Amino acid sequence: MSPKNLTLFLIAMLSPALALASGEAGLHEPMDLTNSAIGFTAIAFFVVAYALVMAEEFIHLRKSKPVIIAAGLIWGMIGWYYASHGMPHTAEAAVRHNLLEYAELMLFLLVAMTYVNAMEERRVFDALRSWLISRGFGFRTLFWLTGILAFFISPVADNLTTALLMCAVVLAVGGDNSKFVTLACINIVVAANAGGAFSPFGDITTLMVWQKGIVEFWTFFALFVPSVVNFVVPGLIMHFAVPDEKPSVLDEAVHMHRGAKRIVALFLLTIVTAVSFHNFLGLPPVIGMLTGLGYLQFFGFYLKKTHHKFTPEADDNAEQLGNVVAFDVFKPVARAEWDTLLFFYGVVLCVGGLGFLGYLAMISEAMYTGWGATNANIAVGVLSAIVDNIPVMFAVLTMNPDMPTGQWLLVTLTAGVGGSLLSIGSAAGVALMGQARGKYTFFGHLKWTPAIAAGYIASIAVHMWINQAYF
Repeated sequence: MSPKNLTLFLIAMLSPALALASGEAGLHEPMDLTNSAIGFTAIAFFVVAYALVMAEEFIHLRKSKPVIIAAGLIWGMIGWYYASHGMPHTAEAAVRHNLLEYAELMLFLLVAMTYVNAMEERRVFDALRSWLISRGFGFRTLFWLTGILAFFISPVADNLTTALLMCAVVLAVGGDNSKFVTLACINIVVAANAGGAFSPFGDITTLMVWQKGIVEFWTFFALFVPSVVNFVVPGLIMHFAVPDEKPSVLDEAVHMHRGAKRIVALFLLTIVTAVSFHNFLGLPPVIGMLTGLGYLQFFGFYLKKTHHKFTPEADDNAEQLGNVVAFDVFKPVARAEWDTLLFFYGVVLCVGGLGFLGYLAMISEAMYTGWGATNANIAVGVLSAIVDNIPVMFAVLTMNPDMPTGQWLLVTLTAGVGGSLLSIGSAAGVALMGQARGKYTFFGHLKWTPAIAAGYIASIAVHMWINQAYF
């Protein structure tokens, strides 16, 4: 490194610490601006931004764009107000705190998305889809198989990727049967959301609760049985509406690319590393995840350096390995869901700004003190069917109501599975409306909302019953 670059590096490393040190002396308690023009304007910015997010399917404006603008405007107003009152460092410290929270979650999700994209590039998911299609299962068997697989894959991969994979299977074998596709897609959405609710890795909401240190890693698995109930109850109700027929068998052989199984193993090792760093070393899980990204980078280097040995000319059995494709770890990184990651930035900063203005304390007082924790947490789940569960859960975490572990598990469950009540309530539902356009629709899902609501209520009741020790 040249002296010039070294100097710039040292300045970049030291400047945040110097700014923080100089600002500590000027920190003040946040002011209540809930009844001010700035507060009302901030609410208006957030409402308009979120209206555009909810209209994404119709106006085709990426959801990250409006919330990023809203975040900048909200914090710009806050910064101006505090600077004009001689307290610039108070707003600066608050926004830095929000940025740190976002950075931890963003980097964690980026590693997880990179591994999922690497497995997709190595055709792991294509091979699974091919295996399911070639087995000649009936519609009812496929209805349950795709649901069960979605339930158990989503705790490791995200619910969006899981839902898209299972929907591809459904469309491949039953594309002409609209009734089967509709019911199977509903079942997949419910299963993917329910499966993500009992795992710290299954959903952004559970990840946020875990990284905050509110619920221990293994405690999340107390939600396994309630999550199963949430998936099985509507599935049983819909089962008899699924056509009792058998689709034609498709023979589609898919070979995974070289290194696919080892990448799956490295992903599992990465999860173990993240959990170990958090549980045994007291470090943020993101440090373990980034270490796991290093595993993938080194393995990618090995695949690239040994690629020439497995070309068709060098290996007569190359066809058995699938198409021999050189691996570049930065391609899966580039293919991460950047719109989702940037949307998450906008949400964290918007909600953090509204909390800094005093609105979240006001809502917390009304909900958790006025209604009681149980009613408030059930309402959070219903709200997440209309508004994305990320801002809802981040708002609850920012409020940080004084609740026992059982109530934190309840809000984790409801925020995770409440989005299944409507097709627009989760990323999985929105994605499947696009993938199975014309077959899986908002109103097609709405028809079965009572069955899904029965599973929602049953899962809450089961949680309150079997997890009494946490209350």
